[in-house]
Amino acid sequence: MLDKPLLLISSCLCGVFCRYDGNHNLINNLQALECRYKLILVCPEELGGLSTPRQPAERKGNTVVTCTGEDVTDAFRYGAQQTLDIALAHRCKMALLKAKSPSCGKGQIYDGSFSKRLINGDGMATELLREHQIEVYTEEDIEDLLV
Repeated sequence: MLDKPLLLISSCLCGVFCRYDGNHNLINNLQALECRYKLILVCPEELGGLSTPRQPAERKGNTVVTCTGEDVTDAFRYGAQQTLDIALAHRCKMALLKAKSPSCGKGQIYDGSFSKRLINGDGMATELLREHQIEVYTEEDIEDLLV
């Protein structure tokens, strides 16, 4: 039997309580993914040294700030680098990350105003993974991973 392909995945999507508010984003298709892939769990924000729970943060250009105005860009950059290092160490070619997140969002992220307004863009970890030719999906396009 061939080994399953590896899939880097946001820990919160697997039910790990690592969201900024201490909750998770467990997806319904987790069992189907586990049948098809070997899952490599990551939380870029925790890997960056941020605690759970933590203040909500949004990306504003090349910086990430919390709702109280604290600049947490360095933690997000470090977490993105740690995520990339894990992906490369495991030779992951694909990642399933949390949509709209300042770390993991793909295609659309919150605009930095904390008004739930979306803009075109990627989270810091997604941006770095894509620069290294790792294909990124979100839970919004999970079906593409299950065909």
